Amino acid sequence: MEKRVLNETEKSGISLQDLLLTAVLLAAGAVLKFFAGTFINFFGMKPNFIIAMYCMAIVLIRPKVYYSIIIGLLAGAICQFFPGTPYLNFASEFAGALAMGLFIFIPAATKGAKIVRDVISTFVSTVISGGLYVVLLFVFIKSDPSAMAAYVPIVLGTATLNAVIVGALYVPLMKVLKKEI
Repeated sequence: MEKRVLNETEKSGISLQDLLLTAVLLAAGAVLKFFAGTFINFFGMKPNFIIAMYCMAIVLIRPKVYYSIIIGLLAGAICQFFPGTPYLNFASEFAGALAMGLFIFIPAATKGAKIVRDVISTFVSTVISGGLYVVLLFVFIKSDPSAMAAYVPIVLGTATLNAVIVGALYVPLMKVLKKEI
């Protein structure tokens, strides 16, 4: 009798479920940014639902870094449909998604530590994305750099709101998708 050998194949690419989840979350982020973004406003700061949703997608599917970058570029493309400075979002969302894609590989020992890591990662990724957007905005419109200080609380406030959104959705979405934290 011959010895049975189980061949394991490495997962290549992304599953259809992960692709659909990414599409649904980015679409939800766009709809929320368009409709709810005008109503949810705390002292001039409002969440950037598109960034929150791509961070959530990256947290949920834990893709390879290159797929995180693709998610960021798709988010940048979606941002082109909203008022603002064209094309800057491609660079800023690329950087934010890249950061998030790298942060998810930081080891965490407990479920609580994983949640905290992902919430903090969302905060930092939003700061990177928003910070790069502001810097590029000032480079291209050639404004006085001292005016950049006015954007710091807006970026930090947005990052805080995005982290709260991801923190609130993290456990329920993991349970719905039957994924282990």
